[in-house]
Amino acid sequence: MTSTILTDRLATEAKQVSVYRGVKTAALYTDKTAEFAVLRSGCGVYDLGWRAKIALTGDDRVRWLNGMITNNVRDLAVGQGVYGFVLTPQGRIIADLYAYNRGDSLLVDSDQEQVPKLLETFDHYIIMDDVEVTNVSDKLAAIGVTGPRSRTVLQKAGVDPGNLQALQFVDLTWNGTGLTVVRADLPGVEAYQLWLAPQNVTALWDALVRSGATPVGSDAFEALRIASGIPRFGVDIRERDLPQETGQDRALNFSKGCYIGQEIVERIRSRGNVHRAFAGFRTEGDLPTPGAKVSRDGKDIGEVTSAAVLPSDPPCRVALGYLRREFANPGTTVAIGNSPATVDALPFSCAFNI
Repeated sequence: MTSTILTDRLATEAKQVSVYRGVKTAALYTDKTAEFAVLRSGCGVYDLGWRAKIALTGDDRVRWLNGMITNNVRDLAVGQGVYGFVLTPQGRIIADLYAYNRGDSLLVDSDQEQVPKLLETFDHYIIMDDVEVTNVSDKLAAIGVTGPRSRTVLQKAGVDPGNLQALQFVDLTWNGTGLTVVRADLPGVEAYQLWLAPQNVTALWDALVRSGATPVGSDAFEALRIASGIPRFGVDIRERDLPQETGQDRALNFSKGCYIGQEIVERIRSRGNVHRAFAGFRTEGDLPTPGAKVSRDGKDIGEVTSAAVLPSDPPCRVALGYLRREFANPGTTVAIGNSPATVDALPFSCAFNI
């Protein structure tokens, strides 16, 4: 099981530790409600040891990766990233990732638990291409900083992110060491990622805490993910799913040219929408479990993939999942199991007061 210097230290400080996305992670420090509130109204800091980094080098790296994923890498500016899917030739999703243009290399960022499949797939499709794939996860640690006070805390700690837009990054020097600041793409809340050498990560963590950041665990972060309506690969996105079913239009580019699975994606676009849609639900009664059926008038129309009681004020029960497209409009009443529910817009307004 993967671990980092920071992960190992925080495991001794946390109230609870669990495996999150394949990695031992601090799950809870104090109270989930308080930690979730910090992410929405203050500044939370958390370990991103469950994220992996894969470097792509070689003269063909841009052309090659552009032919591997659903988004446009060919025209990606230095200092910018994109979100995309890796597909089978039949158009089914086998991984999701972020790709960043670092100038002399491309950096792929994904969950640690997706690394074996990604490396296997990449190796399969490198034939005569000048591309070298290197897992650099052990050379690049990551910290997340989220909340409306994030910029203030970062600046107080000696890290000035400037005016970065979503998925832009800048390389800085902090206390004599190299540091990359990435603006994350969480909807509804300001968020950053900080990448640096593992031997310096605990010093940066401590500086952020001294500057006003509150440690939060993966339980609160997972609640924020669900509140934000972001599907998670392996939970909300499965290998049987098609890109357009996930609602992640940000992962697709229809003018970039050919890539693996592109014919199916284009056929769906030209012929009309898919039959299922990713959706959010506000629920009553017991919190549904993944796999719970969504119904209307006694007929199954979908399923739940994630659910959480958001520790907002007041708490609200929400779920993510799929349902037939004709029922996907916000406000549609449905049932999940024996409990009434309503299709809701994402991100959930009850979490962000929008």
